[in-house]
Amino acid sequence: MQRWHGLGDVPGDLGRSVVTIGVFDGVHRGHRRVVERVAGLARELGAVSVAVTFEPHPEEVVRPGSHPVLLTAPVRRAGLLGDLGVDAVCTLPFTLEFSRLEPDEFVRTVLAEGLRATRVVVGEDFRFGHGAAGDVETLRALGEKYDFEVEALPLVREGEVVSSTYVRELLAEGDVETAAAALGRPHRVEGVVVRGHRRGRALGFPTANVESPPHTAIPADGVYAGWLRCTPVGEIAPIYGDECWPAAISIGTNPTFDGVERTVEAYALDRDDLDLYGAHVAVDFVARLRPTLRFDSIEALIEQMRHDVDETRRITSSGAS
Repeated sequence: MQRWHGLGDVPGDLGRSVVTIGVFDGVHRGHRRVVERVAGLARELGAVSVAVTFEPHPEEVVRPGSHPVLLTAPVRRAGLLGDLGVDAVCTLPFTLEFSRLEPDEFVRTVLAEGLRATRVVVGEDFRFGHGAAGDVETLRALGEKYDFEVEALPLVREGEVVSSTYVRELLAEGDVETAAAALGRPHRVEGVVVRGHRRGRALGFPTANVESPPHTAIPADGVYAGWLRCTPVGEIAPIYGDECWPAAISIGTNPTFDGVERTVEAYALDRDDLDLYGAHVAVDFVARLRPTLRFDSIEALIEQMRHDVDETRRITSSGAS
C-alpha cells in the first residue's frame, strides 16, 4: 500500500481510480463495508483504489478546541485501511482554507484533477464542502459534470448506527465489548512506557505506565482484561518482536494512594522480567472487570488485584486478540 501526504504525492502517471473519502477514525465496521467495496470495485475495473482521509481532524480546524478524542492514531488508521485492500491512502492536510472549498471546487480539485476518479463510493450520510453543504445527490450531480459515477452504501446498524461517535460513547461508558463489536476488533490505546510511581512492582504486579498522545480515546476509569504488546515505530522493530501478553489493565487515578493523575497501566500476567521503559506499546481492551475502587488497606487491594489477574487469565485464555 502507498501512503500519499497531500495531492502533491499522487503519482503523475496515476490511471483512473476508485475513491472513498472520510475521516475514518476507528476504521469501524461501517467504514470497512465502504473501503472493501472500493478495493473490490477497483479490482474489477482495473483501477487504483484510494482512501482519502484528513489530518488534523476537521472538527479541530472548523471549531478549535472541540477536538474529539481519537479512536486511532493517523499511522494506525492508514495501516488499517491498507489491511482492507486499498492500494493507497491519501492524507490531505485539513486547513482553514481547505475547509472553505465549496462542493464543486472540492470535487474538481480532489476527485477530478487530483485522483482522476472514475467511481466514488461513500456512505449514504456523506457530506462535504464548506459548511457540509454537499450531500450524496450533490456528489452525483458533480459526478456527471466531472465524469465519475457515485455509489452510496447504507449505514451499518447494530441497533444504533455504527459510527465513530457511537464507539466513543461506548468507550466513555467503559463498554469495551460492544465497542469491539462495532470496530470489528478490540479498541487499542497506544503510547510510550514511562516511569511511574512503581507501586505495582512493590505490590508484586509490575505495570507498564502507558503515556498516550493527546486526544486519545481512553475508556472509562476501571480495571479491564486485555492484551499488551510492543509495536513498531516507523522502521524500528519492537524490542520483543511479535510477542504479546495477556494483561490486567487499570485506568484511573489510583484512589487508594490519593492519586490525582489519570493513568493507563498494564500488568503483563506472570511477567516481572520485561524492560519496557521507552518502548512503544499497544493495549487492547477485551472486557471490563470492575470500576475503580478505593481500598481500606494495601492487603485488600492486593487481594482484589489477584482476583483481577485470575479473571483476566480466564477471559484471555482463548488466545490473543
